[in-house]
Amino acid sequence: MASNLLKFHIQSFKTTNRSTQFLQHETLFPHIAFPQNHHHHHHHHLVHSRVSFPSSLLYQSRSPALSIHSLSSSSSPPTSKEEAIVQAKTCLSTSLEKPLNNPKLAGKLKKLKQPRFQVEIPVIDDSPTSLSQLAFDVFKDLPIKRRGTPVKILILWPSPTLKNRGMEAFQSYNSSKNVEHVDVSSVRNTDNRILSSAEVAVFLGPETSQLPDIKTVTDILYPRPVVIFNPKWGFGEENEFGDLSGFVGSFEVVYSFMGLEVRGILSKRKGVIFKCVRDGVVSGEKWTVLVEEEGGELKVVSRFKARPSIGEVENVLYNLMAINSPITKSARFFKDLVSNVTGRK
Repeated sequence: MASNLLKFHIQSFKTTNRSTQFLQHETLFPHIAFPQNHHHHHHHHLVHSRVSFPSSLLYQSRSPALSIHSLSSSSSPPTSKEEAIVQAKTCLSTSLEKPLNNPKLAGKLKKLKQPRFQVEIPVIDDSPTSLSQLAFDVFKDLPIKRRGTPVKILILWPSPTLKNRGMEAFQSYNSSKNVEHVDVSSVRNTDNRILSSAEVAVFLGPETSQLPDIKTVTDILYPRPVVIFNPKWGFGEENEFGDLSGFVGSFEVVYSFMGLEVRGILSKRKGVIFKCVRDGVVSGEKWTVLVEEEGGELKVVSRFKARPSIGEVENVLYNLMAINSPITKSARFFKDLVSNVTGRK
């Protein structure tokens, strides 16, 4: 059951400039952060939650067999690291399959839309080893082909250190010849042949400061697909990026899985926000908010066409708890959420 596989850990801390005690969480989603918000409506604490898979599952080296249609028609949040990887790979593969095999000629009058996708998948931590292993698990055998042959993937790492670690992870695998590695900081000095030969580009764990370079490379690669994988900025923050806000917002999320917990006066509830594009039709997939029941099962409590804001998620969880515990109706939410990786609110 879900409660046996998804564990949520919360820790408290005090901020240096406020007297209020906030809750911080250890998190497997260090890059998926809510923007800062100062409205205090209720007395619940809504926080990101660490979703931790059992150690026996986290460190299994054996990956399940994957086909491009691995997901069932009624996908639900993953209960292991391997399942999360399979889901993310399948969502990305089905989304890339059609545009990569689009027979439309580039010379057509109608300008082709460049496929831009985003993937947010649980990671153990932000260490080079963890990030490079995740990239290896996802991209070593991504089941997509173009005209019958495996596609050439270019992974753009946020630093030379991560690039080197990534190359080490891939070098022992046979299909590594289809994967090129470069760090974003040196992309302007990169041999153009590397960019021109790539059929899919993946920005892995990019920093906000690297957005200008990301846009430059994306424009050069047009109309080939571009993927942002576990970005360091939080959703909702793209409104703060000025001229680049529209660019960041043009990436469509095909897979996302984030843990949440809301604490009331007498109770607390765990849940997840989940999106998984199963059939390659991004616009047809909704964002789902699920809450853990007393028996441990995850129950769908709300669906959103667009990515829900912090306020929308709060309303869903608050209303749910208010029904089950009337005394919480006079409570308040603490919306201030701090990323334990970046240190920013």
